[in-house]
Formats: sequence, structure tokens, C-alpha cells
Amino acid sequence: MNKNNAALLCLSLVAASLSAPVLSQDWVPSRYGADDRIGAANNLSTDIVVDAARLITTGKVYSLGVETAEDSPAYGTRTFTIDIIASGANVPVGTDVVTSNDERVTTSFGIGSQIDGLGHLGIGNQYYNGLTSEQIVADGGLSELGTHTIPPIVTRGVLLDMTAHFGVDMVSEGTAFNRAEIEAAASAQGIQIRSGDVVLFHTGWMQLLGTDNQRFISVQPGVGVEGAEYLADLGVVAIGADTPALEVIPFENPQRVFAVHQTLLAKEGVYILESMNTAELAADSVHEFMFVLGQPKFKGAVQTVINPIAIR
Repeated sequence: MNKNNAALLCLSLVAASLSAPVLSQDWVPSRYGADDRIGAANNLSTDIVVDAARLITTGKVYSLGVETAEDSPAYGTRTFTIDIIASGANVPVGTDVVTSNDERVTTSFGIGSQIDGLGHLGIGNQYYNGLTSEQIVADGGLSELGTHTIPPIVTRGVLLDMTAHFGVDMVSEGTAFNRAEIEAAASAQGIQIRSGDVVLFHTGWMQLLGTDNQRFISVQPGVGVEGAEYLADLGVVAIGADTPALEVIPFENPQRVFAVHQTLLAKEGVYILESMNTAELAADSVHEFMFVLGQPKFKGAVQTVINPIAIR
């Protein structure tokens, strides 16, 4: 899939979400109850926070976000621009000769490192817990399932190094991570994935960022549908990778576009973390750590730019 095809695919998904009929009245019920709006974040707890804090042994802090810039690769019509607004053309003010700068940003929040909220992707105009487009989409943003409602995510983070699993520097595009691959990688690292975890995959794919942006965003290794279902069943809160869409592209079934997004967001209420900078964690052979994310509270956003922190 080249960049143009990826853009057309995203545009067609947007068009379909506006016009497609509801597929079925028998929606996938949430395991967290008919009124739930935060999905797998229900699996977080104070005990998990305390246990995650015990993983800190060196105090080293890792930034998992990448810069968002005007030349960042982006799907479809997503863009980012920033302009600096100087105060009075920086004419000094007052006896202290005060000058200042502000910024004006025009952007999609789906560029660079980001979290996909539960209102981002649906199936036949139905989203997490059966909510329809009519119920969640409003002029001022999402009235339900907006990313501003996601609670702070402080938990154990797990890094599965798929480059080590496959014995390569960068995993090939189209390589799917399903239950067998996930269990093998976790076992080799001595890791047991638990409810409440955030699971990140290191593929080496971010080596392409800034050198071959077209390939970076058009194809990638990633999670397969069975792998997504397996991790969701374990109760993980979020799944991420150092790739721009998390899931494997080309898709396992060409007729089922973004089937992993469907599984995680719409059916299971599991958050997706994209373009995570996992290279330093992998280089230090860090397989579990304290994961901290307090996303910006832009009311009604469907996704938002983030910079999660890992602490070992």
C-alpha cells in the first residue's frame, strides 16, 4: 500500500462512517457494563500503581513520544502547522522591557505519537459499547468517548522486542504478531502479561522515520487480529508500537481494513498507542517498567498527541 492508497483508504473510511447504515442491533456488549465509557481503563487500580512503582530501580526516564512537525508523515488529509505570534511585533513593554511569543497551531491530533480514543473508529456507525454516530458526534467534538475522559494511565508497561524475537534489526512489513509470536516473545523475556498492563511492541520500524516516510506510513509489521483478541482477553489497557498504525499492513485480510482497530477500539475498549519511541528501551533491554500517561484534556477529541513516560 503506497502513501496515496493509504490516504484514499483513510478518506473512504471517513466517508463510510458518515453514510454507512448500522450493521446490527446485536452489538458486542462491554464486559464492563452497558453504561461504560472508558473500556479497559477499568482494569487500572491503586494496587497496580503501587506495584508499577516497585519496578523503578535506576530512576532512568524514557520519553516514548516523537516530535510532531510540519513535515511529519500523516494519513489522509491530516496536517500540522505552527506560527509564532510575537507581542506587538516584540516591541518591549514596561520598565522591565518585556517581550513575549505565543503560538497558533492548526492540526489534527492524529500526527506523531498519539493515543486513539474509543470514539475514533467504529463499525457501521457503531462505536464502543454500541454507541452510534448520532449519539457521540456533536458540533463541538465527541459528546461521548472523547479522549479527555480517559483516566490517567499509570501502570506496568511491557516491551516485547520483536526484533530480538525474529533476530533482525527491523521487522519486515506485513509481519503479523499473533498469539504464538506474542507468547514466544514474552516467554523469551521472562514476562507474563497481566490485566492492567500497557503492552508495547518494538519492531525497529522507526528507523525509517525521516529517511523513508512514504514506506514508514504505508506498510508495516504489527499486531494481527488474533493477537489483538488475545491481549484484550488478558485485560491489557492499551497496546502500542513504534509504527504509525499498530496493526500489520498489508492487512491480513484485504477485505477487512483496520480489523485490529475494530477489535481493540470498537469491540474491546482497548486503547491504541501509535508511533511510540521504543528504541532506547530496547537498546537497554528494558522489558518491564512504570508507564505514565496523562493525556491533554482537549474536550471532544477522538485522538490526541501524547508523550508517555517509561521509568525503570
